Amino acid sequence: MGKEIIEAVKKQKEIKIVCGFDLKENKENDFLIYSDLENIKEKVDVIIDFSVPVATFRILEYAKKNKIPIVIATTGFSEEQLKQIEEISKEIPIFRSANMSLEINLMANILQKIAKVLKKSDIEILETHHNQKIDAPSGTAILLADAINKVFDGKKEYDFSRMQKREKRSKNEIGFSSIRGGNIVGEHTVQFFGENETLEITHKSYSRQVFAEGALKAASFLIKQPIGLYNMEDLVK
Repeated sequence: MGKEIIEAVKKQKEIKIVCGFDLKENKENDFLIYSDLENIKEKVDVIIDFSVPVATFRILEYAKKNKIPIVIATTGFSEEQLKQIEEISKEIPIFRSANMSLEINLMANILQKIAKVLKKSDIEILETHHNQKIDAPSGTAILLADAINKVFDGKKEYDFSRMQKREKRSKNEIGFSSIRGGNIVGEHTVQFFGENETLEITHKSYSRQVFAEGALKAASFLIKQPIGLYNMEDLVK
């Protein structure tokens, strides 16, 4: 995703990359990539984070120390880590979304409307990603489930491990299935199973550029905001 961000920035004039952060220091582009955050000398207005949770919190500490807004596009956080991010957002502006695609967030909005009508349906979420993805289910699958669960006042239970138990499906659950293979960017299908028919809503990402472009929009939005925690709903409303 770092490379995708670089390509997305090249297509516009409002944003300039001044430096990067990675495990190895290098200067393959016209800016320096640091391996130690404390060595950064450039003036940074906003940070975009596509990494893993352990790296995100290192970057968050740097952002908090230097009062820099940060866009978090990383997934796979635990509930405790999400609470930590919420606490840090009381000190700096933070934008966090499990998916930076505008259409995915539109899908979440549509799913809420469907769930209000099909309240008695069995709900299942199927997600497919490339074979290098670490977390399962995907952060986007959780995002979609959370959107639906708002309709049910948070009372729906998430079943991530149906194969590990032998019992029939609970009417109060949202089931998750994950597939990993090849170089699939990301596919998400939400199914509403009724007695005599099924309704499916599917989103397919064909390029990681959609996430890069969304992250840049989030960065441009965030630098104008006061301290707080923001997401795609704030950006698109």
